[in-house]
Amino acid sequence: MKRKIILLLLLPLLFSACKEKTEENLISGKVDKLDPKVTINKIESDISQWWTYHSANISLSSNFIGLNEKSDTIQKEQFLEQLTSGDFIPLKLKSKIETYKLYKLDALADKGIGSTIKNASTTNLEHFKMEGKTFPKFDFRDLNGQHYNNENTKGKTILIKTWFIGCTACIAEFPELNRIVEDHENDDDMVFISLALDAKPELERFLLKRPFKYQVVPEKRDFLEKELNLQIYPTHIVVDKNGTIVKVVNKASEMIAFIENNID
Repeated sequence: MKRKIILLLLLPLLFSACKEKTEENLISGKVDKLDPKVTINKIESDISQWWTYHSANISLSSNFIGLNEKSDTIQKEQFLEQLTSGDFIPLKLKSKIETYKLYKLDALADKGIGSTIKNASTTNLEHFKMEGKTFPKFDFRDLNGQHYNNENTKGKTILIKTWFIGCTACIAEFPELNRIVEDHENDDDMVFISLALDAKPELERFLLKRPFKYQVVPEKRDFLEKELNLQIYPTHIVVDKNGTIVKVVNKASEMIAFIENNID
């Protein structure tokens, strides 16, 4: 668990993608004559160069077209599965529609690239498979004593953030998450809940110095690990009005982009 958390803190991984109906419209056979914007030899020899490129150009949570080595379009799940081998990296192609192609790493490529993309894409794939499933039965009580459960949140969009006090990446997101709460303060159909690992007294002391406008629910490690099988923090989950998980990502910016483009 610690290894996964450390990896997240060091590299703000770009994760998972939503199974939307539009994906079916994008998969249309074979895409030819699309050249990558970068030469693979320039980035595969050094992990820092590759990560700079990857973080600036690749978002595996976007609704992209995925191509295999032969330039055949493949489903997003297949694309992510191939990335979990650690043998490939995705490169962005020149196209009006977001398009990524799998490129096989050379035997002389920096070994750190393969292991990093393997870890990242494994989490992406796990998150992708969560999307479309019903959110588990829950009964949360926040620091103010307010209850949230499947019944009283029915018909509402639920935005969930997972975190703990010692997670630097989790705390760094507070300002942008506070802004999104403010932007929707008059929206009664949207609920912002954060599931924390820490106990109530520690959270209350901490939040006096670092205000957070989500409703904070303490001591939810068991629920997160046993019900949702989550061990990386932060994780953001969007649950639609029918109680279905529609998005799972690790970056607040990707969650915010999703709700701005997909939630009415």
